[in-house]
Amino acid sequence: MKILPYLLSGLVGGVVFVATGVQAASPRRSLPAVSQTTPTTLLSPLQSLQSALPTGRSLHTLQQQIEQLQRRQYTSLQETGAFFLDLQTGNYLSVNGETVYPTASMIKVPILMALFQAVEAGTVRLDERLVMTRDVMAGGSGNLRLQPQGSEFSVLETATKMITISDNTATNMIIKRLGGVKVLTQQFRQWGLQQTTLNNYLPDIEGTNVSTPQELVQILALLDQPRLLSPQSRAQILTIMQQVRDRRLLPSGLGRGAAIAHKTGDIGFILGDTGIVQTPSGKRYLAAILVKSKHAHPSAKDFIRQVSQMVYNYVVQGDPMAAKLPPRS
Repeated sequence: MKILPYLLSGLVGGVVFVATGVQAASPRRSLPAVSQTTPTTLLSPLQSLQSALPTGRSLHTLQQQIEQLQRRQYTSLQETGAFFLDLQTGNYLSVNGETVYPTASMIKVPILMALFQAVEAGTVRLDERLVMTRDVMAGGSGNLRLQPQGSEFSVLETATKMITISDNTATNMIIKRLGGVKVLTQQFRQWGLQQTTLNNYLPDIEGTNVSTPQELVQILALLDQPRLLSPQSRAQILTIMQQVRDRRLLPSGLGRGAAIAHKTGDIGFILGDTGIVQTPSGKRYLAAILVKSKHAHPSAKDFIRQVSQMVYNYVVQGDPMAAKLPPRS
């Protein structure tokens, strides 16, 4: 399969991630400092996608193990889409990586990045006040809708709630401030994303906002590079993403001392998570996984946890066989 070359560019640092693990909560870990020197010229999104860097190999053994896991233990799940990229080696894992799926709240990551682009362009201020009007108030996750209509919140507070508690009303306020769904989709196209599309305001329970596992990882790669956003904006975004309260999915499969900045998504028939992971030794990888199942099937969460654990074990030990989980008792 074709992997876009820019996925392997330089790593982001300078952000304190929340360490997580399957054993016990660990203290916060600091990643290597981001250079505070902004590049002399921040390349345009299209230029950033033209950076040709070598890619690694497809992790077929690990892919087969994951597909076998679903066939043998998770027959109730309808379909899985996943893409993982080892940033040290360029090796990647793709299971239906180019298939288009509803993104649920994972679409909020590129929305957040678009917001910070607007801040850098000077068209939006983080201390600017946004008014919660009736047209943006939405059900589902979040608590802003419980406040009186006409309440005001800063852009930064609104954006933080959009990610940390996945507030749909906050998301709609940001979308509206940035010009609407069509404007944002066009911006995604300028970043080189061909499938990532924002069709409707949240909560989008029908699943019309879409992307692919590979493009969700591409979005993380754009965040991981110093070309789309300045180091300061990238650090602020990742600081927000490390505070996501839902830790049931990718974080639950990581080892002690691992760090993750991520965003989950859940609209019942689609459950997913996407994020940047760092192991205690400093190895990094990008992750995106979506599971399609009958509405809110409980096994979807457990499957994502197991896949997360398998990929983490592979990255830590560098051996696909190390990723293999023991059979269920």
